[in-house]
Amino acid sequence: MDKPVIKGNTITVPSKLDHLADVDLFIEGILRGYGTDESLIADIAISVSELVNNAVSHGNQGESDKIVSVSIEKTNGSVSIAVTDEGGGFNPGEIANPVADENLLKDVGRGIFIVNSLMDTVETKKSDKGTTVVITKSLQ
Repeated sequence: MDKPVIKGNTITVPSKLDHLADVDLFIEGILRGYGTDESLIADIAISVSELVNNAVSHGNQGESDKIVSVSIEKTNGSVSIAVTDEGGGFNPGEIANPVADENLLKDVGRGIFIVNSLMDTVETKKSDKGTTVVITKSLQ
């Protein structure tokens, strides 16, 4: 795969950071179509960008032959977004606390913390085909 593919409410991109903007435009466009408040769009877009960055860099280990898929669904006044990579997964409990004194000056390690701060729920699912992180946010 060398370019993004959109099918319905899913965008699939090559595992390259070059495609973060494509995912962002896709998610923001759908959220605007739902009539979502701009402040919520910003929070959701930041969270999705963090997750896609992690999926490319950590999940797929920067292997450009792998893909990342992002699906969005609106149900009962909330939006759910699933970001799936083809990597081996991670344990959210093993991620160092980025606001601990020993981690404050580190260049990395804040993505999941940011996502947890902005979203209502964050759920990680591992399978033999990759890892999916599902975030939800109330649109009310």
